Amino acid sequence: MTVKDGKRIERDSLGERELPGDVYYGIQTLRAFENFSVSNLPNHPYLIDAYVSIKEAAAMANMDVEWLDREKGDAIIMAAREIRDGELRDQFTVDRFQAGAGTSTNMNVNEVIANRALEILGKEKGSYEILSPNDHVNMAQSTNDTFPTAMHISVHRMTIELVLSVRSLASSFHAKGEEFKNVLKTGRTHLQDAMPVTLGGEFKAYGFALERVAGEMERRNEKLLDLPLGGTATGTGINTHPKYRTKVLKHLSRMWDLELRTNPSPFEAMQSTTRIVAVSSAYKELAIELGRISNDLRLLSSGPTSGFSEIQLPAVQPGSSIMPGKVNPVMPECMNMICFVVIGNDVAITSAANAGQLELNVMMPMMGNLILRSAEYFVNFIPLFQKKCIDGIEVDAEALNKKAMANPALATLLNRKLGYLKAAEVAKEAMERRRSVVDIVLEKGLITKKEADEIFNHASLIGCSIDDLHDQEDEEKAK
Repeated sequence: MTVKDGKRIERDSLGERELPGDVYYGIQTLRAFENFSVSNLPNHPYLIDAYVSIKEAAAMANMDVEWLDREKGDAIIMAAREIRDGELRDQFTVDRFQAGAGTSTNMNVNEVIANRALEILGKEKGSYEILSPNDHVNMAQSTNDTFPTAMHISVHRMTIELVLSVRSLASSFHAKGEEFKNVLKTGRTHLQDAMPVTLGGEFKAYGFALERVAGEMERRNEKLLDLPLGGTATGTGINTHPKYRTKVLKHLSRMWDLELRTNPSPFEAMQSTTRIVAVSSAYKELAIELGRISNDLRLLSSGPTSGFSEIQLPAVQPGSSIMPGKVNPVMPECMNMICFVVIGNDVAITSAANAGQLELNVMMPMMGNLILRSAEYFVNFIPLFQKKCIDGIEVDAEALNKKAMANPALATLLNRKLGYLKAAEVAKEAMERRRSVVDIVLEKGLITKKEADEIFNHASLIGCSIDDLHDQEDEEKAK
């Protein structure tokens, strides 16, 4: 390394390049920045956090086995901790679309840590003959085992946050379900009137769907704790001390308060990325459920004069630049857009996993960044969706009950008394005359008033609630 006019000149295997003297990244980061100007979006911060922690743990392990000089190792550890605390974040410039496998990201991390460690030692940046990004920061490592490890740790961290958000949203749906448990409304199948349900039942079902998806995310997330770290280039562990793998995982587990494990087959851990695919697929399932629920909310709130108009969503902003007073279901609309992107990201991640070849999948940088972005979209928006939409939903119970009692599908309750065909005639006449089914059967003398009161009572229309079903299941188990 030479310094000239406030700039430093670094050399790699391809030649020399000039860098600004004040930057902490080095020549390989510069080349990556020039080669891959695609999205202008750097690697996700959680991915950088995880990567830096690997360098810290590796330095500890290599000092433990006396491969790394303690003075250099301590400087590397100090630099890594500073970065994890939020320092030097603007030095991680590599685009999320980059060279395969993530070599550019690995070297970006190595170079920034090395140059900061050199400063800590009182040396000039770029003095790699003293402390090298490759020989010291990257000791006993390869991009091929460190990038998937960083990907697993960062996605695991993000998924924990997402599960908490989803469960909180589910609790809001359950609370609304309890609030609306006696609100009778028209059910719909094929978007046509069907037998009545309760609004509470609908909302509790939304909550149960989200709880199920959250549980599935947790189950799949646990598999990410199997790591390839220590496998280095191809899974053989070349250039590592025999005790390195055990020690580095011990240090890394302590940092993240996780029980990180060595994958039973380092080769499989580097060939296959299906653990990431499984978590991405869980995100997709969440997107499908939240998208479906958002569609329902938009339908149920449509109107106010010509739509369903069964619920009122909180008004959070004006809905039109030309129509005064118009209010749109903007929170469910935004959720729908997020869901579409997450589903698309899952397709890209699945395709990338399928592109793995022999000992390595080189598409990991795209996979890692996309799955983290998918989770981040949900983590950022779900609390807003919960607070500004779900928690403030209101309903006109009397209007819903009136519509439900005018529903011709109530003729279904006459099947046992009159038979299907006769009940169908009643339903048809009710629609033609715009009268209720109850009015028609009483007018024709098909049933008595007492029978009508028994058949069309509120309890019969509501049926078994979810809570009742759970109570029945508990009674059966007790027997």
